[in-house]
Amino acid sequence: LVGHLAEYFTTRGRAYMDLSVLHDNEEAIALYEKLGFERVPFFAVKRKNTINEKLFVGPTTDDELNPYAAIIVKEARLRGIHVELSDPERGYFTLIHGARSVRCRESLSELTSAVALSLCDDKGATRRVAEAAGVSVPAQMNADAPGPELERFIAEHGKVVIKPTSGEQGRGVSVGLTSLGEVISATKEARAVSSKVIMEECIDGTDLRLVIINHQLVAAAVRQPPEVVGNGRDTVRHLIASQSRRRASATGGESCIPFDAETKRTIASQGCSLDDVLPQADTLRVRRTANLHTGGTIHDVTDIVHAKLVEDAVRLTRAIDIPVAGIDFMIKAPDQPHYWFIEANERPGLANHEPHPTAERFIDLLFPLTAARSARPSL
Repeated sequence: LVGHLAEYFTTRGRAYMDLSVLHDNEEAIALYEKLGFERVPFFAVKRKNTINEKLFVGPTTDDELNPYAAIIVKEARLRGIHVELSDPERGYFTLIHGARSVRCRESLSELTSAVALSLCDDKGATRRVAEAAGVSVPAQMNADAPGPELERFIAEHGKVVIKPTSGEQGRGVSVGLTSLGEVISATKEARAVSSKVIMEECIDGTDLRLVIINHQLVAAAVRQPPEVVGNGRDTVRHLIASQSRRRASATGGESCIPFDAETKRTIASQGCSLDDVLPQADTLRVRRTANLHTGGTIHDVTDIVHAKLVEDAVRLTRAIDIPVAGIDFMIKAPDQPHYWFIEANERPGLANHEPHPTAERFIDLLFPLTAARSARPSL
């Protein structure tokens, strides 16, 4: 029977055939190996239940993994996908199911091409792709331009942003600069992250992150810059340190507020210093950027986000040709169509958007046959 099936499928162009055998049936295994079958390092569970769950789930936790890798690994194991941790400290792992294996670094997988990766990494290149795709983009110029050109740009837009062309997690980004001196100082800081630095007009509004997987919206959230609330006793420095400890504890060490030039500049712009005592119940914004790694907070808006924002975010992922991305817009409100494109992230943090099924949709993309049958037609 097995020989007939092998011949049947071979004539129809199949490259291989899977055969499930009880692991302790040595006689059957020996017979099938004579027929040309080879053992593979995974097993099939005919019907998952509470009795055999421990066979396919594996470890419930991996202390070495950060939250962004752990959420994906957990979902993979729940589907019987084998996981090999190659560099857990940096979030590298390989998912294996049957003859298919995919290497990942958190939500960045082999399905993202090197070209798409480089486009997202270079903010200037991303902006040009976005503009060509009809996505709204802010005015931008090279921060290495002569001083008079920089001054004209600042005068035209009032406030500007300095950012390294390559980088992540908000490092080297300075927001709300109003003078040439501030721009020059911020450019020096940005060069510690990337040799190329750009200057953009500063758009007032709220930071929106759209998680797009397989060119479909999975989650949307607004991100707020970190703030501290005074108690009439502690200094701003102490309040920031306390807030950082709470954020680090809640995110597995992934989020804290740095005591860098951007934090000091943001506080000074509001007439305060790190050593001032903040009055009872007074709120002080300590950074202008809403990046989660520098203390920002996230608030879900998936159910109310405007269709125009989703449509243009999806259009951009198709233009970049990237299967998983976090698209950042600056908006007035999530239920309004007006926006400006900020950047595209090739490795968005999927753990930030629970309970939305970000990890589930990511595994659906990599291994569509493990998805629920109702979801397969859309995949």
